[in-house]
Amino acid sequence: QVQLVESGGGLVQAGGSLRLSCAASGLTISTYAMGWFRQAPGKLREFVAASWSSSSTTYADSMKGRFTISRDNAKNTVYLEMNSLKPEDTAVYYCAANPNPISVMSRTYYRYWGQGTQVTVSS
Repeated sequence: QVQLVESGGGLVQAGGSLRLSCAASGLTISTYAMGWFRQAPGKLREFVAASWSSSSTTYADSMKGRFTISRDNAKNTVYLEMNSLKPEDTAVYYCAANPNPISVMSRTYYRYWGQGTQVTVSS
């Protein structure tokens, strides 16, 4: 059974930082494209960042330069380092696994999802 478990969310002031973790079981992340998405109240779930192959990454434009996705294959864990956080970054953040590194920015192609972790940025 595949499980993706996010952690590391919380309440932070604007300008602060958080590091999210996504621990995977039942699959080997080195064989998947791994992505982070987020969903704010009343909004659609949107792409944040993705990592695939040994070192390929991509980010949504609004996260470039502030967020960094990384993975530790030995720990089967994916991370999202978030810096210079803004109130508009407030959302539930989800980790997801895509068996093919195709259209990594589209949630359609992600097969497995975690339950999400809440990130709240106060002004």
